[in-house]
Amino acid sequence: MAMRRTPAKPRRIGKSGEGIFLPRVESSDTSKQKRRGRRPTHTEHWRKVTVVLFDRQIVFLDRLAADIRAHSGVAISRANVIRALIDALSESDLDLTGTRSEADLKAILTARLGRYRS
Repeated sequence: MAMRRTPAKPRRIGKSGEGIFLPRVESSDTSKQKRRGRRPTHTEHWRKVTVVLFDRQIVFLDRLAADIRAHSGVAISRANVIRALIDALSESDLDLTGTRSEADLKAILTARLGRYRS
């Protein structure tokens, strides 16, 4: 006569009722733990801002980024280009305190960069 097998107890997944209140034990070797999310790319404090650009300006930034990538193989974002322009302007000796409009700023900057279109 064949012996009937008794069904095994189902295994529980997760913590027991008593274990949910125990503190979590962290591994002592944190260097092996994988960090979640993107790698930090900025070493200084930053803030996200919204800037309105015209479509032609976005097209220019995208074409510039594509040309840089095609030429050097390095991916440059719109934000990288804008930050670099702002840093270059802040490190220049241009006095822009007398400007009264965006057109004045454009005229001064294009004259300084050596190319002026009217």
